[in-house]
Amino acid sequence: MNTLVLAAQVVQPFTVILIAIIVFALIAFAKTIRIVPQREAYIVERLGKYSRTLEAGFHILIPFIDRVAYKLTLKEQAIDVKPQVCITKDNIAVEVDGILYLQVIDPKKASYGIENFMFASIQIAQTTMRSVMGKLELDKTFEERETINAAIVAAVDKASEPWGVKVTRYEVKNIYPPQSIKDAMEKQMRAEREKRAVIAQSEGERQAKINNADGDRQQKIFQSEGEKQKRINEAEGRAAEIEKIAFATAYGIREIAKAINEQGGSDAVRLRIAEQYLNEFGKLAQANNTMIIPTNLSDIAGMIKTATAVFDQAKKPMA
Repeated sequence: MNTLVLAAQVVQPFTVILIAIIVFALIAFAKTIRIVPQREAYIVERLGKYSRTLEAGFHILIPFIDRVAYKLTLKEQAIDVKPQVCITKDNIAVEVDGILYLQVIDPKKASYGIENFMFASIQIAQTTMRSVMGKLELDKTFEERETINAAIVAAVDKASEPWGVKVTRYEVKNIYPPQSIKDAMEKQMRAEREKRAVIAQSEGERQAKINNADGDRQQKIFQSEGEKQKRINEAEGRAAEIEKIAFATAYGIREIAKAINEQGGSDAVRLRIAEQYLNEFGKLAQANNTMIIPTNLSDIAGMIKTATAVFDQAKKPMA
């Protein structure tokens, strides 16, 4: 019995030592292996001094001699810059906030160049913001956002270069003027919109009058051109009509002359003259109650003789 108790007393310390050795081995193994994720970098110190930078992948360290001092992300980071009060050139207090975008380029400098590069970058961005806003009037601050962003990026990027940090861009989110200034700006904008509306209406009315006057002018021009063309066409029609009548009359006269010169033509003309003479004399008798006639017209033979004498007299020059 005493032997068993003695054996148990000997085994118990051995078990504790074995467990301690196993735990130590596990801890040493855990400190030996390092797996670095993609787009991250680990800074390794050996006995408190910078040793190397571990990039993405599998790495083995010397336990209790090497240690990972800093873990940095190489991704672009967006840092919120809290609102701050800035005084503009025209002495208006406004609150301005923004977002700063930066990226670690050199992990070693980012770890040892400054204690906290994010805090330092934010402070530089805020001081630069106050400086830039102090050079601008309130109305210009809303128009010059690109200028403000470029100035802050240039200032922070220059200051952060020794830290191994690259500032990619800065964006102004909001500019908050005092409520009284907001009210005044709204009134100004309302007045400006009303002014533009009145100007636009007057321009519209002016253009409408110009268009109406131009339309009337064009209408009158077209009417006069139409009337002119109408008269020209009518004149050409009348001229063509007169010309055709003249040609027809001349043709008729030529045909009559030919017919007269033919055999029996003279007798037919004398008969036609006598017939026309009697017809016209009958019409004259119907139109008037009282007539004065020559004495020789009471005899029809005498009338025909007189008419044929006129025809013969007219025919002599033709011969």
